[in-house]
This record gives sequence, structure tokens and C-alpha cells, in this order.
Amino acid sequence: MSILKLTPSCKDYLWGGSRLRTDFGVQSDLNPLAEAWVLSCHPDGPSYLPDGTMLADYLAAHPEAAGTDCKKFEMFPVLTKFIDAKNNISIQVHPSNEYALEHEHQYGKTEMWYVLDCEPGAFLYYGFDHEISREELEERIRNNTLTEVLNAVPVKKGDCFFIPSGTLHAICKGVVVVEVQQNSNVTYRVYDYGRVGADGKPRALHVKQALEVMRRTPPEQHDFSPHLAKCDYFTVDVVAGGHTGTADETSFVSLLITEGEGRLTCGGETVQAKKGDSFFITAGSGAYALTGSCKALLTTV
Repeated sequence: MSILKLTPSCKDYLWGGSRLRTDFGVQSDLNPLAEAWVLSCHPDGPSYLPDGTMLADYLAAHPEAAGTDCKKFEMFPVLTKFIDAKNNISIQVHPSNEYALEHEHQYGKTEMWYVLDCEPGAFLYYGFDHEISREELEERIRNNTLTEVLNAVPVKKGDCFFIPSGTLHAICKGVVVVEVQQNSNVTYRVYDYGRVGADGKPRALHVKQALEVMRRTPPEQHDFSPHLAKCDYFTVDVVAGGHTGTADETSFVSLLITEGEGRLTCGGETVQAKKGDSFFITAGSGAYALTGSCKALLTTV
């Protein structure tokens, strides 16, 4: 097989909404529907092939399908999600590989966001608006004034943010994004607006760990031109119908359809592609073509 169409695992975190189902065709009975893990080999939310096989099991049996560049990683390096923040997501930070391996026994998390849609006036938190001391940070966490020193960035469709590990961040209400990240599920919550979980208890915070890994500075500026984002774990581009490329032996090609519809052709196969679909083209499959009125996020290693 050259083209694998993936089915996601979904999450019903309390801040989610319904737009992944209504706008992106995600099939799930969860309500709210907060996330769809559309490219994932993580045990907390695996993606599935049409026959019900987990992508992780398929790649374990066919490691060449991930590509030779993935061999340097202990596990499949990428995890991609749709995220619908109907309400504010907790203010949080992710650790570096070194810290996460020592304390969590999994890798850290560098990620990027690509804004698919947002309500008027929507924004997100992205680092601090000035450098602050650890003492001030601890005090602001205690007295619930943390948001006063965060870098609040207005967003619009098509915006992209690269978030290295250690960067404090939060998607705020009314924003839908694609998140491309390291294959990790380690999150330290710093502030959660006083909300309670399904059990009626305040959701757990991880302030001690967050203080140990957090950068207390404004975010760095990044220019990955001509790519949207590029790091050791993923390279991400935006493509549209009319795009052609080659899936060589070095890397798989992930195509996540974010707008419209069209067709994807590779290795003698042609499949219909519509908004919300996630496709995995196996490494070494050769030339492929995306046609029609669609747009997609293309991810490789």
C-alpha cells in the first residue's frame, strides 16, 4: 500500500466544542469533542488504518514505511492533532527531552500550531511579554495574576506559531488549530482558570515541574522560510491542489486536508480527499499528486 487513510483517536476535554465534527468531518460521539489525533503512534491516542490496525503496529511490522530518517528515533517522532478550543485551554508548558526522560520516562515536546479558523477577537498566549524573575512568576501563579504578564497574540486564519519546549502557552477560546508536535503527551498545567473536572474536583496543576522547565522570557522569533516550521522532529508545509511531490526512502509524507476536496494519487492508487482527511504516504512510494480545490498540511521528518 502507498496511501493509508487514517482514523483518529478523539478526546473529550472539557474545553472542547463540536467544530471538529461539524466542520472537519471527524466521526466521534464524544461531546465535547476537543481533539482528534489524526497522525499518532502514541498509546494514549493511536491512529488506525481502515482495517482497524493501529498505525503503530503497521510501522512496527513495516519500519521501512516510516523512512530511513526515522531510524534515529527510538519511536515514531511525530504526533498531529486537530484541536477545537471552544473555551480556554489551560496555561501550560512542556519539558525538554532531558527533563522529560529523567522525570517522565518519555520524550519532551516541541510543537507548532497552524490556525485553521477563529472567532473575531480571538487570541492565544505565547510566552511572556517581558522577562520576569522566578520569584515574580511564583507570586503571580499564587495570586492568579499570571495572565497580566503573558504575551497575548491576536490570531487569524493561516497564522503559524512554533513553540519550543519550555515555552509557556495556551490556545484561548474560539480558536481551531492543527498541532504538529513531538510524539509525547507530557503537559505541565500552570493555571486552569479555577475549573473542575468531571469528578467535581479542581484539575491538577504541576507548578513545581513547570517552574523547573519554563523559559521566563518573550518568545523567540523564527523564520523557517520556505517552510511553515522545521526542527529535528518534523518539517511542515502548506500545499494546495496541483501539488506534486515524491515520497522517497527517507521519509513518509503526511497530508492532512484542511480545506476543500480533491484527489490524491500515488503508486497507481487514487483516493478521494476532503476536508478533515488524514493520509499517510509510505516512504519509498515515489511520485504523488494532490489535485482539486483542497489545501493540506504536509509533514515529513
